[in-house]
Amino acid sequence: MDNPEPVMTIQTPETPFPIVIVDNYPVMKMPKRLTVLEAVHFKQVCHRFLASGSLPKQLILDFNQTEFMDSSGVGALVHNFKAAKNNNVSLILYQTPPPVMAVLSMTGLDEVIPITTTLETYQSTIGSAQPPETHPSVRSWIKRTIDIVGSLVGLLITAFLYIPIAITIKLDSPGPVFFYQTRCGWLGKRFQIIKFRSMCADAEALKQKVPNQAQGAIFKNTHDPRITRVGRFLRRTSLDELPQFWNVLKGEMSLVGTRPPTPDEVERYEVPQWQRLNVKPGMTGEWQVYGRSRITNFEQVIELDLRYQKNWSHWYDLQLILKTVLILFHKNSGAV
Repeated sequence: MDNPEPVMTIQTPETPFPIVIVDNYPVMKMPKRLTVLEAVHFKQVCHRFLASGSLPKQLILDFNQTEFMDSSGVGALVHNFKAAKNNNVSLILYQTPPPVMAVLSMTGLDEVIPITTTLETYQSTIGSAQPPETHPSVRSWIKRTIDIVGSLVGLLITAFLYIPIAITIKLDSPGPVFFYQTRCGWLGKRFQIIKFRSMCADAEALKQKVPNQAQGAIFKNTHDPRITRVGRFLRRTSLDELPQFWNVLKGEMSLVGTRPPTPDEVERYEVPQWQRLNVKPGMTGEWQVYGRSRITNFEQVIELDLRYQKNWSHWYDLQLILKTVLILFHKNSGAV
């Protein structure tokens, strides 16, 4: 397509996310920045279009002018992709610049959502730009240095305690020593979190039989029957989380950040809630220090995660690490 002229405007150009018809294709113009305010409107406009009646086979999102997209933009894009699919409409990304491609690539969306450089030919390309700095902590070399040093010390402690913990886990309940679970990290990128197993081996299969005592997109049960006797001790002392130092060393997590959610939790997020994914998840943070097992409302989790992003500094991280160490000795401090 060589600079085609639009032949019909569905929405006025002054309206954000105008949809124009180009060569019989509906094309939605994306803004320069796709953060939480734009993302909420993006979702609303797209859903209104999908509910408008007679729908085309394709809806093309023109990212030519987009220079920045954070986790809220990713969340809105995922919402709209699923909504379009449910209406038998193919959502196609068009003219994605390197900053957008970098986000799509690291989140794996470039392998899920079709990307095209023309309206006839799809072509998935990897952008050369760095992923966006959604929060100052993301590219702080000081924070990363603290993470590396802290994780190495943590892994030494884990290695020292591994044999007695592994033996007690095996004696208490049949199954593996480690527990792996898919979690969502920065910008929603999935990774495998690792912990010492604190539940029965078939805990994931039994989850649907356990009532959820929390409100919103989190799962919590104070007396979860899947937790083993040794597991309760490991959780109360947070020893089950020691293997996560490996996730920190790999860069998937940080020592301090937000709580790493599961994919099914993220599936239930509204667009503004994706803001909590603008930073790397942490082994500790506001939610763990000030909430721990007492918080059963997801909105409170969001409030604490966003407060961490607002208050973040290297000194604040060190304060949270110190407070975490202190509360580990409190009898009711166990995290979930």
